[in-house]
Amino acid sequence: MSVIEASADERPSQAAVTLLPLETKEKPAFEWSTTLLANRGAGPNARLRARPWLTIGRWPGDVDLAVRVADKLVDNAVRHGRPFADGCISLHLIVAADTHELLIEVDDASPEFPGFGDVAIQNSEVRETTTGLGWVAHHGGRLSWDVKRSVDDVIVGKTVQAILPVT
Repeated sequence: MSVIEASADERPSQAAVTLLPLETKEKPAFEWSTTLLANRGAGPNARLRARPWLTIGRWPGDVDLAVRVADKLVDNAVRHGRPFADGCISLHLIVAADTHELLIEVDDASPEFPGFGDVAIQNSEVRETTTGLGWVAHHGGRLSWDVKRSVDDVIVGKTVQAILPVT
């Protein structure tokens, strides 16, 4: 686990960077996954693909916000991560049966996330720029990440998560 040091200007003095799994004992209310070619169109493609599935899955939250978050996570993986051997990254949408929170996960082949703390510190103040993952945090997405491991426990990349509440 990493620790982020922050200044005292209303940001926490320390914030743990760990994966925030959306685990319940119940089967998810909805679950969908896809792979996307890791290119400039991946973010918009994520938006186009996620919107109908969130509608089909009857997620009661802000679908417009959710598809923009999916776009940002996917775009960030393309720009700053690395595609898997097939040239793709993966996108997963999972709705918890009990809370109806939406977990958006994006996997890529780079096991590192330098500067995560700079974008993940969440407060209500608008920063100089609210783009990418900073935009996700500013709009209420709880961000986290962790390394992605194979079934043989070999590190194969990372998973970046945003959890959105039903608003």
